[in-house]
Amino acid sequence: MEHGGRGGGSPAHASWLELSASALRHNVEAFRALEAATGGGSPRMLGAVLKGNAYGHGLQELLPLVHPLVDVLYLITPQDGLAVRAFERERGLSPRQVLVIGAIAPDEAVALAREGVDAVVADLSWKEAGPVLRAARLERPLRVHVHIDTGLGREGFTLEQLPRDTGFLSEHREVFELVGALSHFSNTEDVTEQGYALAQLEAFETGVSRLVEQLSPARAPQRHIAASAASLVLPRARYDALRVGISLYGLWPSPETRLSARLVLGELPTLKPVLAWRCRSQVVKWLPSGSYVGYGCTYRCSEPTRIAVLPVGYFDGYPRLVSGKAHVLVNGRRCPVLGRVMMNHLIADVTRATADERPVTATLLGHDGDEAVSAEALAGWAQTIHYEVVTRLGAHLRRVVVD
Repeated sequence: MEHGGRGGGSPAHASWLELSASALRHNVEAFRALEAATGGGSPRMLGAVLKGNAYGHGLQELLPLVHPLVDVLYLITPQDGLAVRAFERERGLSPRQVLVIGAIAPDEAVALAREGVDAVVADLSWKEAGPVLRAARLERPLRVHVHIDTGLGREGFTLEQLPRDTGFLSEHREVFELVGALSHFSNTEDVTEQGYALAQLEAFETGVSRLVEQLSPARAPQRHIAASAASLVLPRARYDALRVGISLYGLWPSPETRLSARLVLGELPTLKPVLAWRCRSQVVKWLPSGSYVGYGCTYRCSEPTRIAVLPVGYFDGYPRLVSGKAHVLVNGRRCPVLGRVMMNHLIADVTRATADERPVTATLLGHDGDEAVSAEALAGWAQTIHYEVVTRLGAHLRRVVVD
């Protein structure tokens, strides 16, 4: 059985994440420029999706960087939505539109209404919130966006349920203010042919029309369905606001999205990864030829080998499935990961990257010289997607903002 511990090592030996403020600004500007060039009509609102601890980058660290750059902030939990309002008060900032896109309990809905945070109404459980909101004697109604299930089969009211199951919004009109309607695509990233997405757009427009007819809102609801991929390859899907997630952080949603974007846009926008992951070595030493490395004796040195023991492992979010396949970067050189990735350690062959046993700094994700390890590459070795790689980066890891 494998096991391991961090031990009493110095904090200097821990790995850390570097977050590039300039890369984030560049990516926001790329989407602003894309919209200016191809949007037409009035400019859409640009929103940043900060769910999943800002896709693993760190909500606390990303919020000050992204807040002045975008028009809308999308969070997954009520607690995160309220944290944005607290952040704004502490810094004397004008409040941004904030939308909580995850599940919300009735008492949490009251807190959001008082703070002017928008909520997504996605199912009949919201009927229970009406009386709770009314009893709270709110100064203003809760701003809500109705989720229309256009074909993902997750949250939302299907067309068959509209307007049958949304009547409670009319019954409690004094505490529910319809300000938006949203949906989510099922299959824009994995294909280059967007027939299913176009059918979803038709369903979305039908659903919005039914809502407007039923509820007669004072203003036309803000419509939004386009996440990163659709924002890039489906101009029709941009409607009133873009919900940019993975690409805000400089990562393409998929190879298919990149190909489709080239066909649709002609010239690809440049996206710059915001995150780099680095680690200081704990030990650098020689192992004689024939030595085994790590648990299970899965690797044996065929020659004398200088190794670096890095105090980082699957506890921190470095995938165990990359064992024997991945490399890290040291002094601009690729260094194979030897043996199995452990809970708190991995071992790399640095024989050709350093001339002695002094400590080294390894790059697990990001650039070092002319070489790079991308989130897509790490995901490929781990037989998963880069979304999972970045969002699983440990919340305990130190995050440092750099320019």
